[in-house]
Amino acid sequence: MLSYVHGASSTPLLGETIGTNFRNTVARFPDRLALIARQQGVRWTYAEMLAHAENVAANFLAAGLTPGERVGIWSPNNAEWALTQYATALAGLVLVNINPSYRLSELEYAVNKVGCAAIVTATRFKTSEYVTMLDILGAEKLPTLRHRFQIGPETRQGYRNFAELMQPAPAEARAKLHAIEATLQSDDAINIQFTSGTTGAPKGATLTHHNILNNGYFVARAQRITHEDRICIPVPLYHCFGMVMGNLGCTTHGATMVYPGEGFDPLATLEAVAEERCTALYGVPTMFIAQLNHADFAKFDLSSLRTGIMAGSPCPIEVMRRCISDMNMAEVTIAYGMTETSPVSFQSSTTDSVERRVSTVGRVQPHIEVKIVDAEGRIVPRGQPGELCTRGYSVMLGYWGDEARTREAIDPARWMHTGDLAVIDEEGFCNIVGRIKDLVIRGGENVYPREVEEFLFRHPKVAEVQVIGVPDPRFVEEICAWIRLKPGESATPEEIRDFCQGQIAHYKIPRHIRFVEEFPMTVTGKVQKYLMREAMIAELGLAEQKTA
Repeated sequence: MLSYVHGASSTPLLGETIGTNFRNTVARFPDRLALIARQQGVRWTYAEMLAHAENVAANFLAAGLTPGERVGIWSPNNAEWALTQYATALAGLVLVNINPSYRLSELEYAVNKVGCAAIVTATRFKTSEYVTMLDILGAEKLPTLRHRFQIGPETRQGYRNFAELMQPAPAEARAKLHAIEATLQSDDAINIQFTSGTTGAPKGATLTHHNILNNGYFVARAQRITHEDRICIPVPLYHCFGMVMGNLGCTTHGATMVYPGEGFDPLATLEAVAEERCTALYGVPTMFIAQLNHADFAKFDLSSLRTGIMAGSPCPIEVMRRCISDMNMAEVTIAYGMTETSPVSFQSSTTDSVERRVSTVGRVQPHIEVKIVDAEGRIVPRGQPGELCTRGYSVMLGYWGDEARTREAIDPARWMHTGDLAVIDEEGFCNIVGRIKDLVIRGGENVYPREVEEFLFRHPKVAEVQVIGVPDPRFVEEICAWIRLKPGESATPEEIRDFCQGQIAHYKIPRHIRFVEEFPMTVTGKVQKYLMREAMIAELGLAEQKTA
């Protein structure tokens, strides 16, 4: 039996635009709460949110923007982010998600790569002075940028306040909006998301209405989300997790979006779940770990929770078990995917056994194909690791303005090559065992970091662990573990290695062990293992080993 699966489904794909789908949901649930943005005191019904989004869309057009032009959004989570997402979809504008942690050179690259005609920006967030950075770059370095819209009470010279966009639009602009909506197609590009590549410049994954609308719909459907649900969304909206799985997952089913704050804060998230009676909670593993380990965790009534998603990076089994037992998330699901696939390809079911949900990423999503291939591109037998490739409605159009890198990622048969190593078992459940580039080959033995991480996570003192390979003159590569201990605990490298003796193969036992307070992270909570590797090479004075 080969490692090929496809998500046969009697539920058809949605063949409409995001705007049409949103209008249909509003018609069904006009008075239900669509959005709660707690940090702003926003509580909009679906009818109110549509009215605001229509005004923003029409005022974009009144400002001179035309369908197909790119509108950047550079902001932490807030109600204006959501309005910009739906307004651009209504007007046929392409929303460009700009990472809130970007600095000058990254911002300049992103805006110019896709030719943003407008940008919606927060004034500041944490140490990022967004408007100041835009002013430093100026018109000379951002030649395509004609319009700047500023979120918040301040308005600097050269910017229009976002609140103006929410005012009733001129009748002519409203008529133009409705005329444009009638021409939009579900296969139109509607969103560009920059992938956080570890090498080279970020790539702009170009996604359509069809891509992200359907993915949001089916991801929520896998959790049995309905208009009665409230989903707590502490993950960044600029990422697929927030805007697709979160926002579109809600609006395709009439559920309520709940934003605990501008950025992730474990206390604010626990407060939001308890006070808003959220039924679902999203997050990457580090977010759940932070909540579970919070000093006040036991004070919160989380009995309203039923389901949710843990995704974005490998999910430690013990964390999953604690979410089920301590957070009342009996139906929590695991999801796997990537930006280029809108994002989700695999997801566990609420009815899967706990063992399946804690040890796999579930089965293939509806209407999606997946195969696992070897280095020669041949499909491997079930149970054998190889590269995960996916095909179907979810695969992006390509990387914006980069045909060469698009061809590297998507082959002539439209298979997206993910670079992830995976195993599919006899029942179709998938386990992600690592990245191709993360695979450690120690003395000819293949070591999958995920396997070692899962074992070390069983140690009672270990809160988080990440395993990498570092150069070694004898074995070419050697195993290195970075470990964050639970509060108040202490340990030695020898103690950790003793824990491994007789339990895992000798070549999997970490030679290098470092105890750390934190890991280098992307803003979406993904650990940047290449930075860990670089740090260890520098610390240990290592040299890359030459190989054939």
